[in-house]
Parts: sequence; structure tokens; C-alpha cells
Amino acid sequence: MTYVVALPCVDVKDRACTEECPVDGIYEGPRMLYIHPDECIDCGACEVVCPVEAIHYEDDLPAELRPFAAANAEFCAELGMPGGASAYGPVGRDHPLVAALPRA
Repeated sequence: MTYVVALPCVDVKDRACTEECPVDGIYEGPRMLYIHPDECIDCGACEVVCPVEAIHYEDDLPAELRPFAAANAEFCAELGMPGGASAYGPVGRDHPLVAALPRA
């Protein structure tokens, strides 16, 4: 299991989580941040600093946010294993679930 960024992050992207992630496994799309499930070490450092409570342990995702587990995994699967978001830089796309959401 891994941690997952969900709906409250869309169009917010506070980035406090990226500063706390010891493995640099949180990647940035245009509207949301995504946790790479193969890089996440399940430490929870990101969850406690998120000001909008967008990060959840995958097993604890509320039912209405469960599609975001797949969105994080699918978004990151297309990246492969870049070994860190800082060196990779912002990704020029979001997962289709996020891209289709209305703007606030």
C-alpha cells in the first residue's frame, strides 16, 4: 500500500508535502500533485503536513476518493521510475480524472 493524493489537492498544490517527502516521490501535474506508489516508503510525513487533508493512506481512503488511488498509480506508471520528482520536474499533463474536473 501507499499514500495517495486526492481531490482536495486539485487546483491547490500547496507543496508542503514535497518538502517533507524523504524519497522525493511526489510529482507535479498542472492541477494536482501525485504520489509515485513505487517510490513511496509509507512513512506518512506528507500526510501530516498537508493543509487541505488531501493525502490519505490508500487503505483509509473514503469511498468517494478511491478513484484517486488509481489516478495516482496510472499517472506515475507513465513516468516509469525516474528516481525523484525534483530532477524530473513538473509533468505537463494530469491524469484524465483530474483533467476532467471543473475548475474552481
